[in-house]
Amino acid sequence: MRKGEELDVAALEAYLNNHLPAGGRLEVLQFPHGYSNLTYLLRLGQQELVLRRPPFGADIKSAHDMGREYRILRALWPVYPRVPRPLLYCEDESVLGAPFYVMERLHGVILRTEAPEGLTPVRMRRVCEAALEALVELHSLDYAKAGLADLGRPEGYVERQVRGWTERYQKARTEEVPGMEQAMAWLPAHLPQPQPAALIHNDFKYDNLMFDPGLEQVVAVLDWEMATLGDPLMDLGTTLAYWAEADDPAGLRGFGLTHLPGNYRRAELVAAYAERTGRDVSEILFYYVFGLFKVGVIMQQIYARYQKGLTRDTRFAILIHLIREVGHKIQKALDTGRL
Repeated sequence: MRKGEELDVAALEAYLNNHLPAGGRLEVLQFPHGYSNLTYLLRLGQQELVLRRPPFGADIKSAHDMGREYRILRALWPVYPRVPRPLLYCEDESVLGAPFYVMERLHGVILRTEAPEGLTPVRMRRVCEAALEALVELHSLDYAKAGLADLGRPEGYVERQVRGWTERYQKARTEEVPGMEQAMAWLPAHLPQPQPAALIHNDFKYDNLMFDPGLEQVVAVLDWEMATLGDPLMDLGTTLAYWAEADDPAGLRGFGLTHLPGNYRRAELVAAYAERTGRDVSEILFYYVFGLFKVGVIMQQIYARYQKGLTRDTRFAILIHLIREVGHKIQKALDTGRL
C-alpha cells in the first residue's frame, strides 16, 4: 500500500469475516494505477476480492459515492455481462474512515501504456472493435428494465455538464491554460440538439476495460463512479478525448494504446459508432471538445489536491503539463473543426 493510503487491515479483516460467508486471514495489496478512487486487492482466506474506497482527503459528501457505484454494479450484473459481481457495501466510516464496497476479482488483460507481447495490428484492430462493441451494447441497454431509471436526469444533461465542469475547473484552477479558457466560452454557445438518453459510463477507455487473455472480447468494464443517464455522445466524446493518435503529443499518448497501428483513428471510430447505432453524429466536434475539457478538469482537480498536500502521490506532479497539452488539443480542434 502507498504511504498515506494504508487501510486498517485488522478492522477490515474483522468486518469482512462478519459479513461474508467465507472468511480467513486477510492480506491487502494496492493496485498501482488509477487517479481517483483507490482500489485494493484483498486475499481473504482462499478468496481474492477487490475493494474500492474514496481517495484520502477527498470530499466524499459531493463525490466518490461508493454506495451509488455499488448500486450500479448490482443492477448491471444480471443484465450486462461485462461487470464484476458486487458482494458487499459498507457505509460505516468507523471501519476504514470512509464508505467502501467489495466485489469479486476478475482476471484478464488491462491495456495501459505498455503493449503486451504479440499485440500485432490485426489483434489491435480486434481490441478496438471489441471495445466499440461493449460501448454500443451499453448504450443500447434498457436501463429502466435494469432498475436504473432514477439514476440521473437526462433532460438538460448536456447543459448541466458544461456548467458543472466549468465550475469545477474554476474552483481547481492553478494557472490559466488558454485552451481550457477557450472551451469554457465556446461550449455553452454551441450546445447540440439532445440525443435519446442512454446509460453512459463517462470514463470509457482502454485502461478501464478488462479483456480476455486472447484479446478477443471485453470481460469487464471497470470504474463506474461517473456513470449516469444522459446523452450517449457525451460518453463517446470522453472516449475520443482519451483516444490519442500517433501524431498527438507524447504525453497524451500515455493515456493508452490507441495510437498503435490497427486502431481506428478518432474520425473512423465515430463513423463506426454511427453505423452500429444509427445515431446522428453531425455535431461530434462539440462532444469531442467537451470530452477534452472534462479530462483537463479531472486532471486539474487531482493536481490541485496534490499542490495543497492532500495527496502525496508523486505521479500527480506532472499533471499540469498534460493539462496544457489538452488545452492545445482543444485549440487545434476549434481552429480546424476536426477531431
